[in-house]
Amino acid sequence: MTEDNRSDFEKVTDFSNLYQAYKKSKLGKGYTKSSMRFQVAALDGIYQIKRRLETKQYIVSKYNEFKIYEPKERIIKACSFQDKIIQHSLCDNVLMPLFKDEFILDNYAGQIGKGTLFGLNRLSEQMSSAYKEFGMNCWILKADVRKFFYNINHDILKEILKRYVKDEDVYWLCEKFIDSTEGVGLPLGNQISQLFALLYLSGMDHFITEDLGVKYYGRYMDDFYLIYENKNHLKHCLSEINNVVSKLELELNEKTQIMPFKNGIKFCGFHTYVTSDGKVIRKLKNENKRAAKKKYKRMARLVEQGELSREKFDESYSAWKNHISHGNCVKLGVEMDNYIGKLFE
Repeated sequence: MTEDNRSDFEKVTDFSNLYQAYKKSKLGKGYTKSSMRFQVAALDGIYQIKRRLETKQYIVSKYNEFKIYEPKERIIKACSFQDKIIQHSLCDNVLMPLFKDEFILDNYAGQIGKGTLFGLNRLSEQMSSAYKEFGMNCWILKADVRKFFYNINHDILKEILKRYVKDEDVYWLCEKFIDSTEGVGLPLGNQISQLFALLYLSGMDHFITEDLGVKYYGRYMDDFYLIYENKNHLKHCLSEINNVVSKLELELNEKTQIMPFKNGIKFCGFHTYVTSDGKVIRKLKNENKRAAKKKYKRMARLVEQGELSREKFDESYSAWKNHISHGNCVKLGVEMDNYIGKLFE
C-alpha cells in the first residue's frame, strides 16, 4: 500500500513516523526518568506504542504537574515521554495538515514558520498600513480571553473537531487527549493542547476578518487585536465577539479595551506604537523589564550559592538578549549588561 492510500490513523501508527516522532521528542527533553527509561530500549518501546494504538489499548499517562511563575503564574501539566511521541506523530502527520488551511495568516501561535516574531512583524506591517490609510485617526481594540486553556469546553471542542477529523480512529485518539483531564480545560504543556486551542478560536478569526470586515487583525493564542478607523464599529465588533466567545463558554477579561491608535499596543511582550511621522517603534514592556531584572538577580544569587552554573545563567541571558533584539532596545541591552556586570562584582 502506498503512502497516499493509507488512512490517517495508519500514518499516525506507521513505525517510521513514530520513530521520527521519538527523535523529535528527545530534542530539548533533558534527562527525565521517563525519557531515559524509554531510550534504553527505544525500538521495542516504539513497537509497543504502535501495538497499543492499533489494538486500542492506549491510555494517556498521568501528567506531571508543576507551577511556573514567568511571565505569570500558571499550572503546567507535562505529559509522559511516550505520550509526547504519540502527540508528535498525530500532530505532525495528520492534524497539522488537516488544519493548516483552516488557520488564517494572522493566527500566529504554534505553527511552523510562525511565532511571536512573526506576529510582531505582522503587527508592525498592519500598524504602518493603518497609519498610511487613516493617519492617527483610528482605534485599537485589544482583547484577551480569561483563563483560556483552563476553560476550553471538551464537548464543544469535540464538535469542532468532527468537522475536520473524519477518520474515526484518529478521532478516538484525539478524544483520549481531550478527556485526559477531568471537567473543562486542556493541560498547558501539551503539543496537542496548543493545536486544539488554535482550532477552538479559529472560527472567531474568520468571523472577525470576514463577517465583521476587519483587515487589521491578529491573534496569538488568547491575545488578539483589531485596528479600525471607526470607534463605534469597534464597539459593535466587541459586542459581537462577546457573543461568539460566550457560545464557546469563554469570556473576555477585564483588560479588554478600545484605545486610541496613538497609544500603541502591548502584544507578545512588546509595546508597539507609531510615531507622528509614521515610524513604527517596538520596545519591551516596562513590566517585562522589571521581571527580567528580578529574574537575573535571583539567578545570580543561585550561581553564587553553587546551585546554578554560570554557563546556564549566560545561556538564559543570551536568549533574553536575542529576544529584545527584535525591538528598538539597544539602550536597554546596554543598561542590562551593566546591571548583570554589577551582580557578579
